[in-house]
Amino acid sequence: MLKKILTGLLLSLALLIVAALAAYLYYWRPALAPIDPPAATAFSPQVVETGRILAGMGNCAACHTAQGGADYAGGHGLATPFGTIYATNITPDRQTGIGRWSLAAFQRAMREGVGRDGAHLYPVFPYIHFNLVSDADLTALYAYFMTRPPVYAVAPANSVPFPLNLRPLQAGWKLLFFKPASYQLDPAQGLDWNRGRYLAEGLAHCAACHTPRNALGAELAGSAYLGASIDHWYAPALTSANTAPLPWTQDELYAFLRTGATALHGVAAGPMSAVVHEGMGASPDSDIRALATYFAGVAGVGQRQVDTDTVVKAGIQRSQRVSLVDNDRGASLYVAACASCHSNSDGRPVALRPELSLNSAVSAPDPANLIQVILHGIGKDEAMSGVLMPGFAASLTDNDVAQLAAYLRRSRSPQPAWTNLEAAVARARAGK
Repeated sequence: MLKKILTGLLLSLALLIVAALAAYLYYWRPALAPIDPPAATAFSPQVVETGRILAGMGNCAACHTAQGGADYAGGHGLATPFGTIYATNITPDRQTGIGRWSLAAFQRAMREGVGRDGAHLYPVFPYIHFNLVSDADLTALYAYFMTRPPVYAVAPANSVPFPLNLRPLQAGWKLLFFKPASYQLDPAQGLDWNRGRYLAEGLAHCAACHTPRNALGAELAGSAYLGASIDHWYAPALTSANTAPLPWTQDELYAFLRTGATALHGVAAGPMSAVVHEGMGASPDSDIRALATYFAGVAGVGQRQVDTDTVVKAGIQRSQRVSLVDNDRGASLYVAACASCHSNSDGRPVALRPELSLNSAVSAPDPANLIQVILHGIGKDEAMSGVLMPGFAASLTDNDVAQLAAYLRRSRSPQPAWTNLEAAVARARAGK
């Protein structure tokens, strides 16, 4: 019996390798000739500036800059279910960066996920979205990166185990999940909607965080923007499946993407804070409004009719009613640590001290965001001016944080209770 099992496993592995080789031959790409790095003066200042703004929209620095490292010099580790993959150096260094990459090599990497040497890139690099970016925008990005200061920096070795680290397997992944396509305007929609969709589904690659993935790491077909756990946080649904007490309107979406906070939904924290402030902070208002227009359509704005004042009052009344009869450890911790800032009996929610019955983190299906904020707070550089919340990681135990989160959930949200909270807190604290 054992011999049969081993034979079957070996046969399966052999078939997998054969399939991968076949896919690799189908997707084989040659190495492209290296170039001498062009002088910075070869690019017009206007094109470089456009590239800078586009790099912010793509949030390139978040992945390609290690903590404490030089801008775009790589080395940041991206944790995946298959191991840690380290972002590469995209400064124009000749040896360790993209200094010897031609524009054609850069465009191929962005659109096909293939390096200058012909090797297939891991799909953690979101070329499935970048392939929608226009020639003009890719040219501007290339100009921007090629005019950055060159930095010699070698990325650490990836920890993806054999055989998943075999590059031919990436060709097989493409055969299954990648369909190259250029962006097509939808004539039934307006210019703002089309611009927002072009940015969201292309360079901004919003679905990469907000869409659940299958066992092979591909975004689930038919589940775009339905929400997903990522990097110890939760990227909420951007569709009508979003569980926020008040539906997101176009104005709320714009305010959140422009300032990082709204009175009716909460504050951008964690990875989303970097997207808003470090990434899209340089983007023109027209692009932020275009994104808001597009995602208002994705969310089905207008399909869910609610009265804001009624929801606000109901939330406050619920929290007051529960607090009268709920005297457990979580309620006591809320009074001691949270109530001085978050109590809001006058019914006028403000962005700087959010009403927690409206807060998206409290109503989300996953407690990760609320736990992260309780543990680590909101730093002065993370949110809009005036927003600052201390973290309680040093003063509260895992059980304390779990009880506080459970209390906030039952007192501020009609959604079902979260389960296994203490384990979730331990994972968040350990970064696992």
